[in-house]
Amino acid sequence: MKFETLTIHRGIQQTDSNRPIVQPITLSTNFEHGSGPMIYTRANNPNRAALEDLLAAMEKGADAAAFSSGNAAGTAMFQALEPGSHIIAPDDMYHGLAQSMKVLFAGIHEVSFVDMADLEAVKRAVRPNTRLFWVETPSNPLLKISDIRAISDLAKAQGALLACDNTFATPVFQNPIDLGSDIVMHSSTKYFGGHSDILGGALVTREKNAFWDKIRAVQHIGGAVPSPTDCYYLVRSIRTLAYRMRGHAQHAMILADFLGQHPKVEKVFYPGLKHHPGHEIAAGQMSGFGGMLSFTVKGGASEAEAVVSKLRLFANATSLGGVESLIERRAAVEGPDTKTPQNLLRVSVGLEHTDDLLEDLDHALA
Repeated sequence: MKFETLTIHRGIQQTDSNRPIVQPITLSTNFEHGSGPMIYTRANNPNRAALEDLLAAMEKGADAAAFSSGNAAGTAMFQALEPGSHIIAPDDMYHGLAQSMKVLFAGIHEVSFVDMADLEAVKRAVRPNTRLFWVETPSNPLLKISDIRAISDLAKAQGALLACDNTFATPVFQNPIDLGSDIVMHSSTKYFGGHSDILGGALVTREKNAFWDKIRAVQHIGGAVPSPTDCYYLVRSIRTLAYRMRGHAQHAMILADFLGQHPKVEKVFYPGLKHHPGHEIAAGQMSGFGGMLSFTVKGGASEAEAVVSKLRLFANATSLGGVESLIERRAAVEGPDTKTPQNLLRVSVGLEHTDDLLEDLDHALA
């Protein structure tokens, strides 16, 4: 099946003798012994089984594990690693997962934060105990592009795993497993949910192996799993994912072009722009450039905050991937140790009419 057809039909599993077109929510926390594979909803649930099957198919993987949040999914990866493992991660990676590495796994694993868009810097960071290369491409919030194929070659030579956070691109525009990744991670809160009302995360594996068994054990024993209702709504939302993502990407390109020519804008970060340093690599591993962009306002933090305060359609809020446009000064959220420029605004471009979005931006910048 083509991707659009797969997302509409694959996530529906018949569990009702009346054969409804949409799989109902199974709210029961337990199941009668001997009635089937389900025992207890922390271990498995019909709605989660349908979601995980759909996620694996979307990312062309062998299996998927759904979690209660993107952070829970990423943290499960780090829990499954042997203690003393060295991780190479982006120096501008998502703040929440960076904090997981720095705080929860301090003294358990070693982490080197490097510019993953610089292949030579990645090579220099390799140590004898390097066990995981963590790639986030496009990255959050600087929209850097990492060469997944090249880093996959490094990981294989080291006998290490490559995991790719594919949240920004989604499988609509990028399939990291096809490019050599062993594990793909998603914050399904974002584009999979698409309406800013579901919290979730997921891991998809290239193959079922001993390491994947450990991740499944973390999911089962740790219990950080999504509710049946969350799984139901994720399957529902994913049915429109392909069409929403095309709209997000189309709108982001229009806004990036506009901002790039505005006299009050210092720099625009969007891989669809030909002058973006990662444009060629992105064009080689992505079929579209996504709905996220960042830009720096001329001046400092106060000038950036002034722009945000004058916007009417862009909500000043965290997270991303919803149908509504959001904007945020990331440095204010990430805290004093952030490397994000103080005048940088990250934009989740929504599906409103672009004429209205451009008018709002032009008014705020003026």
